[in-house]
Amino acid sequence: MEPQPTAAPDSTAHTIETVFRLESPRVIAGVARIVRDVGIAEELAQDALVAALEQWPRDGVPDNPGAWLMATARHRAVDLIRRRETYARKLAEIGRDLETTAPPEVPADPDDIDDDLLRLVFTACHPVLSPEARTALTLRLLGGLTTAEIARAYLVPEPTIAQRIVRAKRTLAQRNVAFEVPHGPDREARLGSVLDVIYLIFNEGYAATAGDDLLRPGLCEDALRLARVLSALMPKEPEVHGLTALLEFQASRTAARTGPDGAPVLLKDQNRRRWNRMLIARGVRALDRAGATAAGAPGPYVLQAAIAACHAHAYTYEETDWRAIATLYGLLAARAPSPVVELNRAVAVSMADGPAEGLELVDALAAEPALRDYHLLPSVRADLLARLGRPAEARTELERAAALTRNEKERQLLLRRAAEVAP
Repeated sequence: MEPQPTAAPDSTAHTIETVFRLESPRVIAGVARIVRDVGIAEELAQDALVAALEQWPRDGVPDNPGAWLMATARHRAVDLIRRRETYARKLAEIGRDLETTAPPEVPADPDDIDDDLLRLVFTACHPVLSPEARTALTLRLLGGLTTAEIARAYLVPEPTIAQRIVRAKRTLAQRNVAFEVPHGPDREARLGSVLDVIYLIFNEGYAATAGDDLLRPGLCEDALRLARVLSALMPKEPEVHGLTALLEFQASRTAARTGPDGAPVLLKDQNRRRWNRMLIARGVRALDRAGATAAGAPGPYVLQAAIAACHAHAYTYEETDWRAIATLYGLLAARAPSPVVELNRAVAVSMADGPAEGLELVDALAAEPALRDYHLLPSVRADLLARLGRPAEARTELERAAALTRNEKERQLLLRRAAEVAP
């Protein structure tokens, strides 16, 4: 159950909502270390929120609201353990006396993130959970989103999201998944899952798969915040910095990707003066950190960030270094082969060497099962056919792409392009 701050005055209610959204990941992580169960930890964090809703409107907002929530949740965790017959064993496992544990009196430095939050990240993205469950649980525990917000973001019924989250927490408990950061090969394998979940969240916000809107900025912001947090938690992991750089570069284009009516604006038509130079600078710094920490060949996210950097450094579409992008896509295809990577490489090759070379690569992907219902395949093919002076075929491909997409804004754009193709 997700409490609603209806009883509090508007200003206090807004403060409580904001504080809880920002602090809930830390509170859940801190309590989960005590109770060793993310489901119970979330319930105790919600109990602390209920206590805040009851006390803050009456007594005023504490000087350090985050520490207040943490202390309240921890005290309830101790009370819960005391009620269990295994209290003594739990104390031995924890290795310290919980009764003497107190939250910091001084507000925590935002850049000073302890290992509890890192444990929570890896637990929420454990491979025993399905990708859909990992995404929902990550947004719930680390993004601070309600089930209703997650359901709206993914255009899924709220009960479906609620069931995914409940089942995910139950699976973690039944499988006795340790609340820890794995080491060695297990850590590398699990880190890939963590990064993939964050990237999936960002992509759904950056180019919604369905619905009436192309963008869902809230999801992009949540994913970017999670990536930045992970960069602070794991400063020696180049792929973490690579993902952060990639999201910074992608997010920098948001304002230019849609017109006043919400219609998509293609990359070549975007007003690059609307690109956010501050985010681009942050992306450059993150990519530099990835390079400084890399010990071998660059990973997939570092390579994708390098591709995004090529676009970010071009002040006009014509200045884009397509040959460098094609080379980077070739490296990415060798490092993390996929039909989508090959499709993007075909686009870069067409810009560097001409549409005929690009079309040859695209046609070789036509039989790929993964691209059978992917609307960007006929969309890319249409662009190449138009550049080759074959408008009738281009129009057919654009109409096919429009029939495949589930996003209304993209469908309208594709149909408009089809109508504009000269006979």
